[in-house]
Amino acid sequence: MLDQYLKRYPQTKYLDAYISDLSCIIRGKRYPIEEAGKLFHNGMMLPGSTFLLTICGDSRDPENLGYSDGDPDEIAIPIVETLSPCAWTELPTAQMMLTLTGLDGTPYYYEPRNVLRRVLDQFDSLGLRPVVAFEPEFYLLQPDMDDETGPEPAHLPSTGRQPTSTQVYSIDEVEKFSSYFDQVVSACKDQNIRISAISKEYSPAQFELNLHHVDDALLAADQYVMLRRASQGFARRHNMRATYMAKPFPEQSGSGLHVHISLLDQNGMNVFAGCGQYGEIDSITDLMRHSLGGILQTMSESMGIYAPNVNAYRRFKPDCYAPIHDNWGFENRLVALRIPKSDPHARRIEHRIAGADANPYLLLATILAGIHYGIQQKIEPGPPTIGDTIPSHSNTIPTEIVQAMNITQKSQFLANYFGKHYVKVYTVCKLEEYNIFKSLKVQDFVWYV
Repeated sequence: MLDQYLKRYPQTKYLDAYISDLSCIIRGKRYPIEEAGKLFHNGMMLPGSTFLLTICGDSRDPENLGYSDGDPDEIAIPIVETLSPCAWTELPTAQMMLTLTGLDGTPYYYEPRNVLRRVLDQFDSLGLRPVVAFEPEFYLLQPDMDDETGPEPAHLPSTGRQPTSTQVYSIDEVEKFSSYFDQVVSACKDQNIRISAISKEYSPAQFELNLHHVDDALLAADQYVMLRRASQGFARRHNMRATYMAKPFPEQSGSGLHVHISLLDQNGMNVFAGCGQYGEIDSITDLMRHSLGGILQTMSESMGIYAPNVNAYRRFKPDCYAPIHDNWGFENRLVALRIPKSDPHARRIEHRIAGADANPYLLLATILAGIHYGIQQKIEPGPPTIGDTIPSHSNTIPTEIVQAMNITQKSQFLANYFGKHYVKVYTVCKLEEYNIFKSLKVQDFVWYV
């Protein structure tokens, strides 16, 4: 595999072998290309606790994993299909994602990617395959930050001026950063990642990149990690910083990580597609209704995954296009679960709850677990929400981190799908992270995401 790659990219000097940790921070090792071949034969030794670090990069020994157990290594093996160029690096560099296993080949229990794998295994007995598309929002910021004023939107490359207006969906605003976006799209194409659209969002220097849907949920999450790395790498080359923080500006719109999901049967048919006219209840199938019902019924106990740190909860305010109720609706951007207008073959759920700082593997695992649970239990979602009218059956979701993490920690639903020990360690790690936050300046957290 590496030999074939080097024939195509003979100038390559280094290979970055990495994982994306609990907070989506890239961690791993850089190898001189002459030393990289051993990765494909022996893997790379890496402490399993790398997946349990705080967002600041330190270990707080959650549930005695880290210092207390001697911080043992696991074997990080290549995900060979992710071998691709890093077009944003100063020197010609390749990259490749890794996944951790034990000596016996058992997937490492605490790796988020393997949590998603455990949930996907549940769909095999149903004969269903998820189709997934991520839509991340993010801000382009100035590379440095004043301790008093906080972060600033990136200045326009052509004029050096700071953008100040909303101008949502403005093509001109995208054009002002066209060189940057062209490089991101081109780099993603080299990584076999399709970006289907670039949009200007609601705040100055806030954008959305839409990934094309794929029928492999693990691949969808891998591609999101690679897109995120490319967008941040090219931002540095343009003297900017791309942040996936959920709410870097208190008075501006937050950044979400929307996920579109449908299910295919063994014949490749979309099982969400009903026979009725879009907007009518019979335009969705029983399986889709039950999927909606499962996600909605488990929403409160899932908020610790959807919103993993204190900043994420700043999104949840009325009239800010971030949901605060467990509701659903047709073509309604005010609800938690939106059914976009589409032809029947493209009928899907748009999950609009998570912040841009959510871990993609855990986010997707949680949504799919809710879908599986809803199908198994035949849970009804209640009537759709019309406009901004809140149905009487809707409940307010937790909008404060300690409350949300405590509910998540006690969730039997998540314990059944993720594993009881994983849920405990995850929430302990995130609550400890919150304790760190309380001792730091708010701005100190901006640059980690």
